[in-house]
Amino acid sequence: MLTELHIKNFAIIEQLDLNFDHGLVIFTGETGAGKSIILDALEAVLGGRADTTTIRTGDDLAMIEATFRLAPEIKLQVLDLLMSESLQDDDSEDFITLAREVRLEGRNIARINGRTVTAALQREVGSYLVDIHGQSEHLSLLHVRNHLHLLDSYADVGTSLLVYRGFYEQLRKVRKELASARQTEKEAARKTDMLTFQIQEIDAAKLTPDEEDNLKQERIRLANAESLAKFSQTALMLIEEGAQDVPGISELLGEVVESLRSLSKIDSTTESFYERTESSLAGLQDLALELQDYGESIEFNPNLLNRIEERIDLINNLKRKYGNTIEEILTFGEKARMELDAITHLEERLEELEIQEKELLEKCADAAQDLSQKRSAAADQLSRQVEVELDDLKMAEARFKVSMDVRSDASGLPLESGDRVAFDANGYDQVEFSVETNPGEGFKPLVKVASGGETSRMMLALKNVLANADQVPTLIFDEIDQGIGGRVGFVVGEKLWNLSRQHQVMCITHLPQLAGFGDQHLSVTKEVVDGRTLTQVISLEDEERRHELAQMLGPVSEGTLKSADEIMQTVHNRKQSG
Repeated sequence: MLTELHIKNFAIIEQLDLNFDHGLVIFTGETGAGKSIILDALEAVLGGRADTTTIRTGDDLAMIEATFRLAPEIKLQVLDLLMSESLQDDDSEDFITLAREVRLEGRNIARINGRTVTAALQREVGSYLVDIHGQSEHLSLLHVRNHLHLLDSYADVGTSLLVYRGFYEQLRKVRKELASARQTEKEAARKTDMLTFQIQEIDAAKLTPDEEDNLKQERIRLANAESLAKFSQTALMLIEEGAQDVPGISELLGEVVESLRSLSKIDSTTESFYERTESSLAGLQDLALELQDYGESIEFNPNLLNRIEERIDLINNLKRKYGNTIEEILTFGEKARMELDAITHLEERLEELEIQEKELLEKCADAAQDLSQKRSAAADQLSRQVEVELDDLKMAEARFKVSMDVRSDASGLPLESGDRVAFDANGYDQVEFSVETNPGEGFKPLVKVASGGETSRMMLALKNVLANADQVPTLIFDEIDQGIGGRVGFVVGEKLWNLSRQHQVMCITHLPQLAGFGDQHLSVTKEVVDGRTLTQVISLEDEERRHELAQMLGPVSEGTLKSADEIMQTVHNRKQSG
């Protein structure tokens, strides 16, 4: 609901700070006092038009700010929208603030929770918060896309809709897979050849995961065989034979061992010297044997080197095609094998999917037909109830109809008649509200209903019937009393008051019989101060309200005050009986 509205330098309004209550909020005042200007400001902050002509003369900036408490019915939807745009106020998830600035140089700034947004986004958020009925076009009921959802809420088809959507979602997935399979079928011959070649090429290579590292090591040994032989032979010669005129290291170390053995016999504390040197001599002798074996293993084989180079080139070629490592190449081959297997069995899978599609189409058709029958029954009842409301509102000649139609589609749901019709997540019904305001004119779409009081009363009738289905928390009616008298004023007032039990309802009126039903009564006046016209709003209570109602009947007198008392008593009685 709208809790606060702040307006500054907008038309003839210099500064207004309004706080609103729950229930029915009534605005009264003389023509031209500024009642409609308040609505214009509210429309602007909801994302409507706002140009420089609305700026108060002599100022260069007009500002409007509105704060709303989020009703539970719309809270999640609004918060999801705010989160998607990073506009959520984490400190207060129960409230949302919309603001609009109109600058004389032409800049027009929209804000949500203090952050600049587009007017389109502000308008989208505003559509969840307020419906303004009257001269404005800010009417959710005039959007055909909402009619099906309103009818569904009225018809209480939630369970049936869930059943249908379950089948619909399954069908959507099957059709997606079927389309992919059919596309694969078209490319099957080309793809089969390609996959077969890829699999054969990878299989023919007979790769092993650690092969590449081993090949590279072997290539290094073969490419450097001469150097490896030279270094190993030199080391072996120095160990066993030594250099010119110098004994081999093994012989010299043997002499060291003999000397230390003699030493240890004399001084037992040096026995560890002898043991360590003897161990080193044994290790050196083992090294000599290993060097001899290594030297004999070195192979001068250019043919083998060429084969290794070719094998490494083959692996690199496969890596360029199928992966960065041998493991990735082997994985690619396995996936190709699975895909080829799927293509091989594609015809069987296509048959399975086509059978599933047919079965799900029939299930969707049955569920959609069940939905349509419930909607059709509810549509008739809705039409009758709206016409009863219109009769109460002195539009007895008006007729209301919920039109339901279907659209042909060769790939749509099969009907019992044999026709196929388009469908979506809501079924196959195309729903639109239409009216005939005068006999003989014929039914017309709701959006083409005449403006002014006739439109407002039509909206009031619909809102009363659809009150439970409509989740917009704040409803505003302008000119709803146009062309009606005091007797009907009581009827309209009572209907607005009943509606305000489920919504916050605001109404601009010139009828005291309607105004008497207000839970909050705001009087809009204007006065001239220092040559400038200013609009003021005063909240009326008790005696002030009594005088306002009397003044709406004519000059305040004993007679009009008595009539005002009678109005208040009648309103009290109707509220008590309601």
